[in-house]
Amino acid sequence: MRDEKKFLAKWICGQLDKSSYVFVTDFSKVTVKEVTELRRELSKESGEFHVIKNSILSAVASERLLPISEAMLCGQNAIVVGGSNPSGIAKIIKKFRKSSNGEKFAVKGGVLDNIGLSCTDVDALAELPSIEVLRSQLLSMFNTPAQQCVRALNAVPQGMLNVLRAKAER
Repeated sequence: MRDEKKFLAKWICGQLDKSSYVFVTDFSKVTVKEVTELRRELSKESGEFHVIKNSILSAVASERLLPISEAMLCGQNAIVVGGSNPSGIAKIIKKFRKSSNGEKFAVKGGVLDNIGLSCTDVDALAELPSIEVLRSQLLSMFNTPAQQCVRALNAVPQGMLNVLRAKAER
């Protein structure tokens, strides 16, 4: 491998180290203005959009044992990496794809925690709630049994109080 390609491969490795996921997209029909808007939206979630050479991505993926198939590496590709919220990034990508009616921009697949994702998997990831919502739901689930226990313990004295109040009113 030539020095330039080694440098690019090292740079791509650095980009892949930024997050636990990478989404491979086809951007062949997207204008520069649209890519700029996509990058602006991705930066809100600390995501980055990079155009890369397929041969270098293939070499890096095989070196890192990433399950990126050869079918994903056809045509003009870009990767989306960065940030700690893959669901938020997937939402931005899905929204951008829908705004172009899926004709200009396509998601070929991706990798999340060394697990290969198809286009439909990325769409399913986009449907998940944000990490903050998931955390609040989990805390609510932990809190519910304690609340039910307190209500059950409080029900006996409350019932006795209601009986005494009813007797006193007669």
